[in-house]
Amino acid sequence: MAKFFDRLSDHLGVLAAWMFFAVGGMIGYEVIGRYVFNAPTIWAEEMSRFFQLWATYLAAATLLRHQELIRITVLTARLGPRAWRVSEIFSLGVIAVFSAGAVWYGILILLETIRLHRTTATLFDVPQWTTELAVPFGFSILLIQCLIEISRVVGGHRLRPDTNFDHERDIRA
Repeated sequence: MAKFFDRLSDHLGVLAAWMFFAVGGMIGYEVIGRYVFNAPTIWAEEMSRFFQLWATYLAAATLLRHQELIRITVLTARLGPRAWRVSEIFSLGVIAVFSAGAVWYGILILLETIRLHRTTATLFDVPQWTTELAVPFGFSILLIQCLIEISRVVGGHRLRPDTNFDHERDIRA
């Protein structure tokens, strides 16, 4: 089951990367259309927002899986293996609890939006549930990935991220 979710997270991460790429293309197209040809689009702003929102939530689980989320390692870099595992389980637990709350409240908001037939206040008049669905979907995948990563830490299968920085190289880069 963990391998399935690992693959799913990675595929969603690749999809998110392509969606971010598409956002850049849409915004670039809009800028050229608006300022070069004086012909703005009616779709680029809304579609780029839609893609960016979905891409952000789709990428979260793969970032967690590959330990690429923003982390402050000033303290954890100095911890021994056992203390690091405890801090990692605690951190993943906090993310899991937050994710569960986001799923719960995201579903409540989504259901209310569907019930009230809310739409965006744009020319496209897109049903708002299409964007609101991103929150419970993305956080559900993130929650499952958190539980998998917690089991890996407990089982000793999650490796400690590299904390040996070459600060001189980072400064030169």
